Amino acid sequence: MNDEKIKVRTENDKTLEVVVATKKPDAIWIVLGEGIHSVKCKLVPTANALAYAGSVMGREIIYERSVKQVREDIARQGQLEAQFRRGR
Repeated sequence: MNDEKIKVRTENDKTLEVVVATKKPDAIWIVLGEGIHSVKCKLVPTANALAYAGSVMGREIIYERSVKQVREDIARQGQLEAQFRRGR
C-alpha cells in the first residue's frame, strides 16, 4: 500500500516530507518520523483558509495548500479510488 506523502514547511523554512494519516477539509492528520519515534500532528486551516498549520513539540508546521485545493485533492482521490474499484 502506498502512503500519501505531503511536503510541509517548518518555522525555520526547512521542508519535510511527511505521511498523511487522515485528510479532510477541516483537518489533516500527519505522521512525522517512523516506528516508535513517530509523532502525530493535526493541521488545521488558518484563519484565511490559505494554508494549514499545526504544532509538533512546540514547533510550528505549515502545509501551504488552501482548503479549496485540499477539497479538490480529496475529490480527485475519491474519483480515482472509485475507478479502481470498478476495475477500469
